[in-house]
Order: sequence, then C-alpha cells, then structure tokens
Amino acid sequence: MRTQVAIIGAGPAGLLLSHLLALEGIESVVLERKSRQAIEETIKAGVLEQWVVDLLQDTGVGDRLMREATFHDGIELRFGRRRHHIDMAGLTGGKKVTIYAQHEVLKDLIAARLAQGGTILFNVRDVRLDNLQGPSPSIAFRLEDGREEILQSDFIAGCDGYHGPSRSYIPNRKEYLRHYPFGWLGILVEAPRAADELVYTNHERGFALLSTRTTDIQRYYLQVDPHDDLEAWPDDRIWDELERRVETEDGFFLPRGRIFQKNIVSVRSFVCETMQYGRLFIAGDAAHTVPPTGAKGLNLAAADVVHLARGLARYYLRGDDQWLDHYTDSCLRRVWRAEHFSWFMTSMLHQLPEHTDIDRKFQQAQLEYVVASEPAAQSLAENYVGLPVDW
Repeated sequence: MRTQVAIIGAGPAGLLLSHLLALEGIESVVLERKSRQAIEETIKAGVLEQWVVDLLQDTGVGDRLMREATFHDGIELRFGRRRHHIDMAGLTGGKKVTIYAQHEVLKDLIAARLAQGGTILFNVRDVRLDNLQGPSPSIAFRLEDGREEILQSDFIAGCDGYHGPSRSYIPNRKEYLRHYPFGWLGILVEAPRAADELVYTNHERGFALLSTRTTDIQRYYLQVDPHDDLEAWPDDRIWDELERRVETEDGFFLPRGRIFQKNIVSVRSFVCETMQYGRLFIAGDAAHTVPPTGAKGLNLAAADVVHLARGLARYYLRGDDQWLDHYTDSCLRRVWRAEHFSWFMTSMLHQLPEHTDIDRKFQQAQLEYVVASEPAAQSLAENYVGLPVDW
C-alpha cells in the first residue's frame, strides 16, 4: 500500500487532517485501532470554538452541526450560592459557545471522507513505524483478519492520542506532565435542561458542571477522588451531591432523570514540546492534553492539523517545506496558551486536598474579580470561545 500522507488515528485530529488534505488534492490513508461503531458511539464532550465551527462550515462538514448544535451566548459561574453570567458573545464581538459532541463531529467527518472515496481502515493492530528520517517512511500493521500490511508514504501524522504509539518514536523528546489529585465523574441523563447555559460551579464540596447534549439528554460532572470506584456512586448519591453543589440562594431546581452512562476520568496537563521528527508529525492528544475545564482538547487538535495541512499543501503544491520545518513552533504558542487557560479555570473552580483557608480565600477573590471586572471577564471569554487559529 502507498499513499502521500499516512494518518494514525481516526479521532478529531486524524479525520480533520484527512478531510483538509483531500480538499487540497492530497491523498491520505487513516489507520484506526477501534471499530467505526465504537468511535461513533463513544460519547465525549464537545465545546467548539467559534473558528472551528466556521472551519467545519467552510469546508463542507458543518450542515448537521448548524442544525443540531446548541448555541449559547455565554456561560454561568456559580459560587457562594450565587449565579453570575459571563456574556461571551457581548465580550467577543458575537462569538458564541457551541455545544456539539465530539462523536457527532467524528460521524460527520467519517461520512464525508467515505463519500469522497477516502480510505479509513478500522480495527488495525500492532502499528509499527519505520524509516522516519528517510524519504519514504512506512507503517507496518495487522488488519482485522490478521493479515500483515505495510503502508508506504511521504509523511506520517501521529494523531493517535495520549496512549498511542507515535510519540514514542520521537527520540530525545521534551515532555511536561502534571497529574491533578482529582477526577471527573461524568453522567449522561435523560432529563430536561436545567439551565440555559453551561454552569461552572465552585463549591466547598468540590467542582460541578452542568452541560447539555439535547433538549432531553444532559451531561453533568462532579469532582471526585480519581481512585473512586463507580460502585461507590449509586444514582441517588450522585443526584444528592449535584444538588448540593449547584444550589443557589434563589432556589435553583435540578430535574432528576434516568442516568444511563457514568464514568470517571483522570485530569492532567501534558505537553510534548517535540512535535516532529524527520517525516513524522504528531497532533492532538498525542502531543498534548488539557484539563477539560477549559474545553480546549478538540479545538487544540483542530488547530494543530490546520497548521500541518497548510505545511503539507505548500510542500506538495510549491515544493516549499519551510512551513513543515516550523510546524512545532507554529503549534506550541497556542498549545501553551490553552494549557495555561485550562489550568487557570481548573485552579479557580476545583478544591484541592492541600487547600487551606487562605487558598479558598484566594479562589473567592479571583472569582469575584472575574465577574466584577469587564477586562477580566473579557479575557476569560476570548480564551473560552477561541483565539484566532493563527494567534
């Protein structure tokens, strides 16, 4: 097998890269270890920055998004049992908060690639990379039926997530990692919407987030011990804890419903500052992960592959590899901005085991400043809805 760009991973980074390359007339093959069904049914959060929404529309994969997504003018911060609205649209010239789950984005991209005759190989195993500094790097892998294949290419894009193999092939890479001493317990529930916007809550018992999927399906989160067993969180305990953390002095009511999915995810900040080696380029979660508080994961992946697609287009159309040479530098400025914003939101809203009374006073002072100062609120808003892709 041979293609121009071999892409490992059919997540947001890999599929969007394949889509953008196809628009430039550049061939690609996507290798994915999961099945198509597993990808399209794994429900993940999806807050899209405004420029990502615009990009999906402009490249022909945004029609369903515009019909089915939820658009908010802002978010709500809750602390001290009081509500505070952050007017994102008003503070950013009309940019909105777009809620469209990640797996829905993947459905749209998969459908588009297959309709255009693109190649996505699902259920592949034993991926091995070779000849990364040569003119024709290759990937050996095993198909679902057990057959061995080798895919030759001009370039390899490692879009295979934090636990994927691509990053391990970069020698002498520089990595930064912080594990947070808490996790997020997430639930999907059949219930009417509890609020008109996303609700981020700082509470003495821990952080909580109220998000939405549809008018009838909601996504809620609780800060918990990352080592908790789900068996320790029966439905009644989850509802009782959510109600405590999101209650307000004006009597906010949280409708209960049937919880049909629950999981606990760890929270970490990670950056691999070496995002390329020879003909290998890594993107998305393979290169960086962020706490979900800042809603940046999918958006950072999209920014990476926009830069990579531009570089590859220049290489194939003009014979110019200068953009590819500077791929890492082009990405990292935005990556570190998003990492810092995600850390800022996480630190402001979560309770840490080592927090003392003075730490909680610092949090309260920061929250009060954000909701009282227009410049502070504007800074939060422009980071949340997304800086321009070339920032």
